[in-house]
Amino acid sequence: MSKKRPAFTLIEIIVSTILLSIVLIGLYSVLDTQRRSVINIKKNLDKSMDHDRAIMALYDDLLQSDGNLTIKKGERDTLCINSTTHSLYELGVAKVCWLVLKDKDTLIRVEGNDYKLPLGLEDSVEVDRVLEGVSAFEVVRDKDLIFVYAQQLKKEPYSFLLQGIKQPPKPKPKKKKKPKKPNNLKGNSNQNQNKPKSDANTTKPPGIESGLF
Repeated sequence: MSKKRPAFTLIEIIVSTILLSIVLIGLYSVLDTQRRSVINIKKNLDKSMDHDRAIMALYDDLLQSDGNLTIKKGERDTLCINSTTHSLYELGVAKVCWLVLKDKDTLIRVEGNDYKLPLGLEDSVEVDRVLEGVSAFEVVRDKDLIFVYAQQLKKEPYSFLLQGIKQPPKPKPKKKKKPKKPNNLKGNSNQNQNKPKSDANTTKPPGIESGLF
């Protein structure tokens, strides 16, 4: 007959339980660290994707515009695209302005129709907050070239160059119609008719007395 194996003692069970707890705690800390790193990476990716989408929105605004742009230079430029078919709110043709607010140096996008900056209470527009902490926003135009540069604090700058965005032709000034000169030909002809005949027709030859013939 085989001998029965002695059972684990209470001390052995307690020691193994403690060792197992230490291992599980170590594994949990490792998994928790990995989970946090994954969450942080996802947040950073989401932010970068949002930023990329924002820059792509600006790119499409310019690409689908008719070239009619208004650029106001300053510490941070203001760009107004007066007519573009790229709309985030299902507008056929929209006016889009990009500018940086003093509140947290936030770059915003304003979309609507027939509005002017600064906005009034009666203006119906959509405003999207794009980037915060913007230290630079510059737009440079040279004929059909447009260069855009944006940078947040302590981050890599965003920039792109668009070519072929031609300025719309300026409307030709209307020619002023010259006032018509009064037609005095008829008046002159009447005056000529009323003038007495010249002396050559009325003067008699010398030496001829009246009544001799």
